[in-house]
Amino acid sequence: METAIGIIIVDHGSRREESNRLLEEVAELFARRFADRWKIVEPAHMELAEPTIATAYGRCVERGASLIIVCPYFLGPGKHWTEDIPRLTSEAAKKFPGTRYHVTPTLGMDDLIVDLLEKRVRECVERGKPAD
Repeated sequence: METAIGIIIVDHGSRREESNRLLEEVAELFARRFADRWKIVEPAHMELAEPTIATAYGRCVERGASLIIVCPYFLGPGKHWTEDIPRLTSEAAKKFPGTRYHVTPTLGMDDLIVDLLEKRVRECVERGKPAD
């Protein structure tokens, strides 16, 4: 029997709704783009907003996942990645004893990040709006 995998994409969370909505859009796009591979994808905010990691974990389990992969939507491996997200995920997992979880590395250094930076610079130059 194949293990059902749930994916939680988690950011810090914000008091600004448009920032929180961005993560939901990222999770929706990820779910659509990789629907043939990953059937269960949920967004979560580490703090300040819903859904929390605990809420997203529960949703993954409700949808049939027994292995949860938590993907921090963070660039660098700071305290949130090394301490907060693992702790919050561990607390969420305690409510679902038949499940396991892993926390992936942060986005970190990758050629795709460098390509994205260049794309943003190019867009700014092409619009003709120098930074203030």
